[in-house]
Amino acid sequence: MTILNYTKGAAGTNDTGGWSMKGYTDALALDIDKIITDSDLDGVFTAAILKRWWPNAEVIFGHPGSLRAGMMDNVIDRKTAICDLPRHPNCGLSIDHHKSNEPFGENIDDCIILWEPTPSAARIAYNLLKNNADLSDLTEAMNWVDKLDGGSITIEEFNGDNPILWIGRVIGANEEITMQILEKIQHRMSIEDILMLPEIKLEFEERVSKQEVLKEIIRNNTYVVDRLAIARLENLNIRSNGYLVTSVIGKKCDACMVIHGDTGARFEDDNKYPVSASFYTNSFLHKSGGVFDLTKLATNFDTEGGGHANACGCRIKPIDNNAVTDRDVVSDDIQTNIDEWLKIWSQR
Repeated sequence: MTILNYTKGAAGTNDTGGWSMKGYTDALALDIDKIITDSDLDGVFTAAILKRWWPNAEVIFGHPGSLRAGMMDNVIDRKTAICDLPRHPNCGLSIDHHKSNEPFGENIDDCIILWEPTPSAARIAYNLLKNNADLSDLTEAMNWVDKLDGGSITIEEFNGDNPILWIGRVIGANEEITMQILEKIQHRMSIEDILMLPEIKLEFEERVSKQEVLKEIIRNNTYVVDRLAIARLENLNIRSNGYLVTSVIGKKCDACMVIHGDTGARFEDDNKYPVSASFYTNSFLHKSGGVFDLTKLATNFDTEGGGHANACGCRIKPIDNNAVTDRDVVSDDIQTNIDEWLKIWSQR
């Protein structure tokens, strides 16, 4: 049986403390052969750092919904590390920083849980390995990953041209490009040089050219109710994070809700994604935290929703007679979910 202890971070360092089972030493002794990670900037950096210690581990990109739905059960065992995603009872190592994934005394036999309230999951991986591997090339990049995932970036920085911003926008274009970026980070290639690789450069240049177009789409599909910006991007085959929405809407909103994905789609559908909602505090306006715990919205209908108080998400749920029901989501369900979230938001 594992024993869960809370460790207090050292003053003046990036070690913020957290819940950890057995600790870093035992984690490094594991024989990890698979790394399941989120396919965003934080997840990619987390896996790339871990690959410097477990270079032969296979990387698999996952999603909270598919993980919780049991769609990855057949590939998860005690030699699996799960990063920046919900913990799985069969994994051997769990690395995460999301508040909704904090263990709170949870025991999982033969599993090491490294949970810390860091700005990013990548910071936990960095702390795990910094005394055992050369990570000196990642110092500046890690500061940007922390800023972006932790909500501390300024609007001036977001509208700038730092290479990390653009590598984050290219990540997720497709799995092949995302994996290529991960492997190059693992092998210490600079972010600037990664952006110049032929296939990645093409995607990078396309993202640059379409950035203003994406902003215009957001302007045309976003409205504000009670200082909550609602971006209706479903069925448009585009995704946007809260930074872009709140940078476009500006001081008129305290937070935003981004609806994305495909109405009626399921996780097993190829090239489609179940219609979902992401919630973000306008961190450009509220630099020390938002005016409302947004997880109250993310978990209202979806028990598997969650994240942080200032950045979280969930799936749109089918609603009949004010209750979640078992059927495919239709367009009317999206508005029903939104209407209920607005009622909760109004109670702030």
